[in-house]
Amino acid sequence: QVQLVESGGGLVQAGGSLRLSCAASGRTLSSYAMGWFRQAPGKQREFVAALRRSGGSTYYVDSVKGRFTISRDNAKNLVYLQMNSLKPEDTAVYYCAGHRDYSERLYVGVSEYEYWGQGTQVTVSS
Repeated sequence: QVQLVESGGGLVQAGGSLRLSCAASGRTLSSYAMGWFRQAPGKQREFVAALRRSGGSTYYVDSVKGRFTISRDNAKNLVYLQMNSLKPEDTAVYYCAGHRDYSERLYVGVSEYEYWGQGTQVTVSS
């Protein structure tokens, strides 16, 4: 079983950048497909970005394409979400998620991930 802990959230002005980190313990991340999700107040948790177990392919929700980048460093057991050109509508709690993977797929559904971090708050002011 893997434990995930997010960090790097905070308050930033519109147009600014943040880099979120997700640190894993308990298992090596190289066995897991990873994703980032977010949840704004009063809304359902939504998919943001996904990364294959090997890191060779990524997928993003349309609203963040060209602004956000998901990446991983399996040697350090870390996953990142680089967020640029932030907008007020990006304000949410951001969650890192992991799926024990055997097929090198990308996963975009909340129910497809077994492991979740506690979340980190990102607030973008206008």
